[in-house]
Amino acid sequence: MLQDTVRTSTYRSAILLNGPTCFSNKLVLDVGAGSGILSYFAVQAGALKVYAVEASEMAEKMKKIVDAANSANPKVYTKNAFLKNKIEVIQAKIEEPNLPIPKVDTIISEPIGVLLIHERMLESFLFARNTYLKPGGTLFPSKGSIHLAPFTDAALWSETMGKVRFWEQNSFFGIDLSTLYNDAWDEMFGMPVVGSFDPRTLIAPANSGGYVVDFYTVTIEELQDMTIPFTWQAHYTGIIHGIAGWFDLYFAPSSSVLDGSAINMSTSPTSERTHWQQIRFLLKEPLAVNAGQTVQGWMRCVVNEMRSYTVEMEILVGEGELSNPHTPLIFNKMDYNRRWGKWHLHAQTYNYNYYPQSDITFKPEYSCLYGPELALDLVVQNDMEQNHFIFKDSNS
Repeated sequence: MLQDTVRTSTYRSAILLNGPTCFSNKLVLDVGAGSGILSYFAVQAGALKVYAVEASEMAEKMKKIVDAANSANPKVYTKNAFLKNKIEVIQAKIEEPNLPIPKVDTIISEPIGVLLIHERMLESFLFARNTYLKPGGTLFPSKGSIHLAPFTDAALWSETMGKVRFWEQNSFFGIDLSTLYNDAWDEMFGMPVVGSFDPRTLIAPANSGGYVVDFYTVTIEELQDMTIPFTWQAHYTGIIHGIAGWFDLYFAPSSSVLDGSAINMSTSPTSERTHWQQIRFLLKEPLAVNAGQTVQGWMRCVVNEMRSYTVEMEILVGEGELSNPHTPLIFNKMDYNRRWGKWHLHAQTYNYNYYPQSDITFKPEYSCLYGPELALDLVVQNDMEQNHFIFKDSNS
């Protein structure tokens, strides 16, 4: 992850630009310090003392760097002399009791996983906030936002279905595998696909601002069971093969800090690549949509025992009522404009087939997306006048 230049440079910029207000002569806590890179940036920004907490064996590697700086011989060239007596490495989980950590002015961490929440390190970040942060202290990062949008990708869907078809065989070396066909369908389509993708395959843009998780105020309980509503307007006629997701990350001092600098980073498909990339949730049965139609629904993310989340989703094209995310309905075959799915965020599969190209000759129809004959606002107006469907606020 150190080689993820977008991630590393964003953290460094956020820390150094806010050095005078959030780090200079301050006590700092680095949660899940890993290699210690954020601790080193904090010292560069003027931190008085950094408490670097890391449970894994990486703490031993960090100690080697810190010990080399602490044992500096003034007559001999010293590696990282600026670190001398600045960092205390604590090999432990932040949740362990009686750690030698005082109340601190600033907490830094990289607790982020795929779709912001995978790996559940954010819970440790919030535990540190609740336990060690002084009133009015700063959290870096300060908030995240999750973005969702419908996409089309017949090749990816067909590739996944091809893996399911293997279990359709009734004579695989004389063995009938078809009993496991339905299980394979559930399993293959229950594996979210991690990897970059062409943003031109999005049928509608993500909701502006996304679903915001404010690390200053969110509780651990709220983080463990989240429901993300969404409402989109299709820009093209096409087939929705699934829902894509990514996140943005923000670094801003607390409201009590004056003259701070806000920094943000995006993992969207239109941004520079990061090691998080994006994630896509394939529908077992694709869903047709016409340009101008509304697409609405919800995604519920509930923690599981795999340090990740179980994700359920309902998606509806056109008019109709959404079910309660906490008591999903069992739909019948007449729900032709509605889909429901379940995925396990820890059971990720990967697709690295996309490489960005500056192809100015690309047209939407190359991805089987078809623009409306009339301007999109006229299509929507006509459909609303004819009561073809009703636009609904996802919060209503």
